[in-house]
Amino acid sequence: MNLNRRQALALSAGAVAFATTGFTALPANAAAEETAKRITEFAGGKEPGTGKITLTAPEIAENGNTVPISVKVESAMSGDDMVESVLILADGNPNPDVATFNFTAMSGVAEATTRMRLAKTQTVYAVAKMADGSTFVDKKEVKVTIGGCGG
Repeated sequence: MNLNRRQALALSAGAVAFATTGFTALPANAAAEETAKRITEFAGGKEPGTGKITLTAPEIAENGNTVPISVKVESAMSGDDMVESVLILADGNPNPDVATFNFTAMSGVAEATTRMRLAKTQTVYAVAKMADGSTFVDKKEVKVTIGGCGG
């Protein structure tokens, strides 16, 4: 690669400017406010209750790349007691939305299992929306020893 004098000066000036400004790139993490906003949107502006939904996640995840989680909602899966959907959120990931599971009466039970990535130690939320409009939330803190999102 041949650089002329003008290109060499521009390149070195850019490098000096970059070095003197002390620019450091930080990983983008979702704020707790963003997670709370998503829960409020999913719940239709109401405060979710507790109970009915159980989130199972490890207390300590050795590798944030594959953290197993399970969610179960106690429901008859008919009428107003039917689970429409379950939202999984992680408040320390670059994007807090992890997964949404949708259920019908043909599902029989409201249970789901998956694996997710966690960037660092954080709280994982599961929010269930019922057919009658009520919502329920459960949360677990998962300690991550090796980050999965670039950590």
